[in-house]
Amino acid sequence: MKVTLPDNSIIELDDGASALDAARKVGARLAKAAVAATVNGERVDLSHQLADGDSIGIVTEDSPEGLEIMRHSAAHVLASAVMDLYHGTQLGIGPAIADGFYYDFKFPSPISDSDLEKIEEKMREIVKAKFSFERRELCREEAAEKFGAQPFKQELLAELPPEEKATSYTDDGFTDLCRGPHVPDTGRIKAFKLLSVAGAYWRGDEKNPMLSRIYGTAFPSQKQLDEHLERLKEAERRDHRVLGKQLDLFHIDEEVGAGLPLWHPKGALIRKIMEDFWRDEHLANGYEMVMIPHIASVELWKTSGHWGFYRENMYSPMDIEGQEYIVKPMNCPGHIKIYKSRTRSYRELPIRWAELGTVYRYERSGVLHGLLRVRGFTQDDAHLFVRPDQLRDEIVSVIRFVLFMLKTFGFEEYEVYLSTRPEKSVGSDEHWEQATAALKDSLEEVGLAYEIDPGEGVFYGPKIDMKIRDALGRAWQCTTIQVDFNLPERFDITYVGEDNAEHRPIMIHRALLGSLERFIGCLIEHYAGAFPLWLAPVQAVILPIADRHMDYAEQVARRLSEEGLRVELDYSRESVGKKIRNAEMEKVPYMLVVGDREEDAGNVSVRSYAEGDLGAETLEELAARMVRQAEEKA
Repeated sequence: MKVTLPDNSIIELDDGASALDAARKVGARLAKAAVAATVNGERVDLSHQLADGDSIGIVTEDSPEGLEIMRHSAAHVLASAVMDLYHGTQLGIGPAIADGFYYDFKFPSPISDSDLEKIEEKMREIVKAKFSFERRELCREEAAEKFGAQPFKQELLAELPPEEKATSYTDDGFTDLCRGPHVPDTGRIKAFKLLSVAGAYWRGDEKNPMLSRIYGTAFPSQKQLDEHLERLKEAERRDHRVLGKQLDLFHIDEEVGAGLPLWHPKGALIRKIMEDFWRDEHLANGYEMVMIPHIASVELWKTSGHWGFYRENMYSPMDIEGQEYIVKPMNCPGHIKIYKSRTRSYRELPIRWAELGTVYRYERSGVLHGLLRVRGFTQDDAHLFVRPDQLRDEIVSVIRFVLFMLKTFGFEEYEVYLSTRPEKSVGSDEHWEQATAALKDSLEEVGLAYEIDPGEGVFYGPKIDMKIRDALGRAWQCTTIQVDFNLPERFDITYVGEDNAEHRPIMIHRALLGSLERFIGCLIEHYAGAFPLWLAPVQAVILPIADRHMDYAEQVARRLSEEGLRVELDYSRESVGKKIRNAEMEKVPYMLVVGDREEDAGNVSVRSYAEGDLGAETLEELAARMVRQAEEKA
């Protein structure tokens, strides 16, 4: 028989040959690296039997697909080890995920992180034994009998389409319900580590039983695993929740409510600096500021469609004198109402209205995470009302504005996605196609590479999503740009055209930073709490060596403050070494030591958090450099 390779070359194989036989035909090196294959676009095991005319590609362990398969196989080995150690455990699911894998279990009695070492040791025994993964197709009756003691597996079996057979994989004595594929044998799982145990509701639904989720990771080599574990340690050191407490920026108080951060003076100052910059840049880019209430009548959300399409993310109505109100989950209906307050002319468009608008969305407690996932947050929101002939140019302008803002905050690497029409949507095919084309053309004009994200648009229109990459290479969702034909129709907003007839504007929804809470959380972790000078709540701390130097220290503080710099004076009676350590713990950009020598010379000894000891400098030189650095936002 003949099969076709990815480069369209054809190889001949004996009838009944497997995908592994095809890899061997190509070369011994490829066969050694192979972990699975794709046959006619579908991933399969290397043992899969080929047919004449098949198209085949070999998946190697060093490819993203191969790594995903190896991690899925590691999850299987984890389940095998758990079932051997903890009899009576019920199995959930065990997928590969970004950077690793997990498996959900219902244990007879609770386990903790202290149990992971024992489980890991059992996994090593299974890996060392190099048990083959054997795939079987099962009829419904056989599968039901095989997994009769596993209620979660029974639930999954019941959801299989009638025409689809169940499949299982066995390594030695352990069998799991699984679609696969898996690596050929357990010995192909090279370097792995179990990381933590956490609670997780079965299938993510809080109405279902709580299971124990064991997280792990796996890599093709120990070196790659060690590098990943070091990145995880660095991520722990950068955790914005820990640094938020250490730097006295914010905290979340359970008596106030989960997902509702309280901003301390230094954190609030960072927000003010960001908000002032944000407002100034928007005004300079032709935007106007608007403000709307935090609550609105339920009728508004019925008109907008949020009541029908977004209700599960909204809080319950409150009764005010017999009328139902809701705290706002979005700002757009309020901005539309301002637009509709009077007749608009085509000469006024585009209208660009911006607001740092606080919104409230129902998030389950299990997904709340510091500043990154909260229940009340402030969007750097704006809505643009444009004529059809202005749509593409305005999107291009927004994209360029995004890139400027993100670069200023220190982000220059992005992942860009064009999200298309979801199944649950409103609007005509023509409008969706027009909106999607405008977003696509704008991305291409700016020269941004992007991926299509099928079906991930919002119910009223397609969107561009941008994820920023931080200092550790992690991606964070922040920016979104959405085109909307739907809300202008729902609210019946128009403008008077050059022909004196009424025409429908198009709306662009956009958030450059996303939410201030999430973006500040990203900033904290990106900079590990050591903010650039322009963002630092305290830009310099003055450290007098002894009490007799206090008067000169106050003169220094006043002089720098006159230049608009944010300075503090350390009044404590600690040694100067301890004062420096305290300032470094607070990650203050500049530490200015003053003693007899500095006072006599009229200068300061400068220590930089980033660069260490910089030596003596006159006050005027230092002030000028700091002002310049802050203005340049370096």
